[in-house]
Amino acid sequence: MDTATLEEMRTTLRGPVIGPRDAGYDEARKIYNAMIDKRPAALVPCTDTADVMAAVTYVRDHGLELAVRGGGHSGPGLCLVDDGVTVDLSPMRWVRVDPQARTAEVGGGSRLGDLDHATQAFGLATPTGIISMTGVGGLTLGGGHGYLTRKFGLTVDNLIAADVVLADGSFVTASESEHPDLFWALRGGGGNFGIATSLTYRLHPVGTVGAGVTLWPVDSTREVLAWYREFLPQAPEDVYGFFAVLVVPPGPPFPEELHGKKVCAVVWCCTGDLDGLDETLSVVNDAGRPAFHFTTPMPYDALQGMFDELIPAGYQWYWRGDFFDSIPDAALDVHLEYGRSNPTPLSLMHLYPIDGAAHRVGPDDTAWSYRDARWSGVFAGVDPDPANAETIRRWCVGYQEALHPYSMGGSYVNFMGSGEGQERVRATYRDHYDRLARVKRTYDPDNLFHANQNIEPARG
Repeated sequence: MDTATLEEMRTTLRGPVIGPRDAGYDEARKIYNAMIDKRPAALVPCTDTADVMAAVTYVRDHGLELAVRGGGHSGPGLCLVDDGVTVDLSPMRWVRVDPQARTAEVGGGSRLGDLDHATQAFGLATPTGIISMTGVGGLTLGGGHGYLTRKFGLTVDNLIAADVVLADGSFVTASESEHPDLFWALRGGGGNFGIATSLTYRLHPVGTVGAGVTLWPVDSTREVLAWYREFLPQAPEDVYGFFAVLVVPPGPPFPEELHGKKVCAVVWCCTGDLDGLDETLSVVNDAGRPAFHFTTPMPYDALQGMFDELIPAGYQWYWRGDFFDSIPDAALDVHLEYGRSNPTPLSLMHLYPIDGAAHRVGPDDTAWSYRDARWSGVFAGVDPDPANAETIRRWCVGYQEALHPYSMGGSYVNFMGSGEGQERVRATYRDHYDRLARVKRTYDPDNLFHANQNIEPARG
C-alpha cells in the first residue's frame, strides 16, 4: 500500500487507521503469539458493524490483502497480513445476556472471559475453550470445545445466529432460517465466509463446578493414559477431564517439591453433584498413586481463567493438532517419550475429550466433520525466549508427526499450525470440503477472505 492509499483510507473510513509510522503501530500489531512478526500496511480498529462494512468495501475495491483480528489468539498469526490490512474487531467487546431466554449475544471482538463474566452473573454458560483470553469469534467459527463439551456439545452446537459482513461489504444474519447454507458453513468452517460481527449462543445452567488437578510422575505416563482412555469415555457426561503432559509450574496449589517436575496430568471439571466430588474423582488412584491430587468447588469463570497467568500473551508459541478416535498401545510409548523430552517449562500436550453431547449431533449437521472423534489433541511448544523458538518448534513437530499415524488424519482447524498445506485443510474437512467450497463460491467467489486455513471457492 502506498502513502496516498493509506491517507485516502484515513479520510474514507470513520475510525482510526493505524499505519507503520504511527506511534501505536507496534502495540496494535501485537498478538498472543510473539513468534509472529507480521507487518500490516494498516490496521483498522472497528467499533461497530458499519465500520467493518466500510473497511471490507475499501479493501476489496482497492485490491488489498485482508486479514481479520478478533481476540488475536491465532497460533499461526492468521489475524495479521504482511503489507495488507487487518480489520481489527477488538473494540467490539460486549455481551448482552437474556436470562429468561437463556441466550447471549456477543460482539465479534469479545474474548471468552467477557462472555463468561456476563453469563455467570445469571448462573449460565455455554461451551467454549479453556483460556479466557481466547477470542470468541475465532474459537466459534472453528468449532469450539472445552470443559462443557461432554455435557452440552461444541460451541457451534450452541450457536443460534451470527451477524456477518460478506466479501461484497453487505450484511446478513445467518441462522437455521436465514441463509442456512452460510450458517452451516460458519459452524466449523473457520473465517472463510465473512466477518462475524456478533454471535448469539444458547446458554445452560452452570455456576459453581468441581475443579480438580491430578498429577503423576512423567514415568507413569503409559499406565495413566492407558487408564484414562478406558475411564473417561464411559464416565458420566458431568465428568470432564483432559489429559496432559507438562512441567509443574511454580506456585499454588502445587507443593514446592513438585515445582519444575515433568508430569502427566488430568485437569477436571465436574458439573454434577459437588457433594460427591471427592468420591467421583477417587478413581484417579486406579491409575497409580498420584504425586498430587487437588479438588475444590470453583466458579466456572474462575476455572476458565485458571491458566491465563501461567501462559500470558507475548510468549513464543508453535502448535499443531490432530483428531483421535482411539489411543493404541503404541501411542502410549510416544506420549511417554515426548513427555520425558519436554524441552521447556511451558511446553505441553493436551488431549481434549469431544464425545458425549458432541456425538449426538449428526455428522452432516454442521461443517465440523469429526463427530466420530473422541479426542482433539494439541501439541504446543511454548517459551518466553525467542532463542528457544526452533527448539520448541522441533519438539512440537516431532511429537505430532510421531502420533499422526494413530490419528484420524485431520485436525481441529484452530490447532493447525502455519504452512501445513492445502491437503491438510482438506483432511480437516473430509467429505464436507466440497460443500464448503460451494458455499464459499456463493459468498466469497474471489476468495477475499483467504488469510485463514483456506477453503478455495468451487469452480464453475
